[in-house]
Amino acid sequence: MHNKYSRFFKFIFFLRYLFVIFFVSISLFVTIPLFFNYEKKVEIIKNYFLKNYNFEINEIENIEYKAFPLPSLEFKKIQIKFLESNANFKVNYLKVYPKIFSIYNLNHFEAKKIIIDGDVVTLKASNFYIFIEQLLKQKKKLSFKNLTLKILNDDKLILRLENIFFSNFGYKKNSIEGKVFGKKFNAELEDNLKSIRFKLLNSGTSADLDLDKKTKKGTFKSKILNTNLKFDFEYDSEKLKIYNSYFRSKNISFDNKISITFTPFLDIKTNFEIEEFNNKTLQKINFSKLMEFKNIIKKINSKNTIIYKTENFSKYFVDDLNLKVDLVYGRLNYKKDFLIKKNLFKCEGDLNILEEYPLLFFDCSILINDKKKLLKKFSINTKSSNDALELKAKGNLNILNKKINFDRIFLNEKKLPKEDLKYLKNSFETILFNESFLEIFEIKKIKNYILEII
Repeated sequence: MHNKYSRFFKFIFFLRYLFVIFFVSISLFVTIPLFFNYEKKVEIIKNYFLKNYNFEINEIENIEYKAFPLPSLEFKKIQIKFLESNANFKVNYLKVYPKIFSIYNLNHFEAKKIIIDGDVVTLKASNFYIFIEQLLKQKKKLSFKNLTLKILNDDKLILRLENIFFSNFGYKKNSIEGKVFGKKFNAELEDNLKSIRFKLLNSGTSADLDLDKKTKKGTFKSKILNTNLKFDFEYDSEKLKIYNSYFRSKNISFDNKISITFTPFLDIKTNFEIEEFNNKTLQKINFSKLMEFKNIIKKINSKNTIIYKTENFSKYFVDDLNLKVDLVYGRLNYKKDFLIKKNLFKCEGDLNILEEYPLLFFDCSILINDKKKLLKKFSINTKSSNDALELKAKGNLNILNKKINFDRIFLNEKKLPKEDLKYLKNSFETILFNESFLEIFEIKKIKNYILEII
């Protein structure tokens, strides 16, 4: 009995020695590389990254081997360039976790995973999609953390993403986290960018994109608070088509189709069918700010049709609207007609947006079939006759200086004298055009103008 336990305890003591030997061996195995000179092998490691990760390292301040908690090579203050997307990284740390035996044979160096703990990344907007696609195609384990991504267009910052985390492995595989506009976001990506799910946390903002690269078709959906947008699209290198589109918010609801041609120049065709519209939305447009984008506007050619039908709902002021707006090299041509209680309004003209003080030229006519119903729409009661009237007016508006000039006005084919034109001009500028251009269309102001001149 005694001999039996004696053998058992001897075996336990023997295992203890084996454990000590094993521990010492492992400790030596992972600590001996502390004494290696990695500066001499840096070109081998650079070539490994170029071949397996498709990025090149241009500058390295220091390389340090760390044995614990896991053996790793730490590159400090380096510059990395992802070749396919031309993304430039300024990196605080590049941590490489090598396959352990390759530490002893750097000529056959291999990494299990790398972590880029970074500073700033600059990327052209045109290469952003390529960069994300490159990350998703990467088979080797790769992750980023603490990155600031600056997206540029013509060397101007258009978007800044901060505290970026991304990993192509683990339970957060193909998930991007970070901050945009000071708010946290999360984006989940499928392999080959078949779908993207984006959420701006604690804001009620989300967007989903589904894409079929074979057919070059997809669907986009977004929600921003109480605003919803959804559309299908087709694309190639020359054209983008948007259809089955709808937009819903408390101020405006519409369906639309858009066709955008990129080459040989930018050409846009749109068709909007408006279901609901709040006139106050127009007042938020700032023409002075719009003029700051003249260099962009002159590069855009577009043909736009806007249709608005109220289906006899009395809460809407205009019954039917048909508006066509064409933009060619900064010159805007428009043609519109609309009904108010079966009274027909027509107007056409043009505007050169590129001028320092743009003039909106107009040639308008009003065919009044029921004057009483029209005035009642403005809450104006009249005892005058209800005979049909035709009014024609031609002139121009100085949008920024808030001035109007009438070249001529005809009432039932009778030309009004210059004194009447001057009176109508002064009243227009005092009552209708005393603020911004779009506030001319405010119902209360129109009512006051009518009361002044009738």
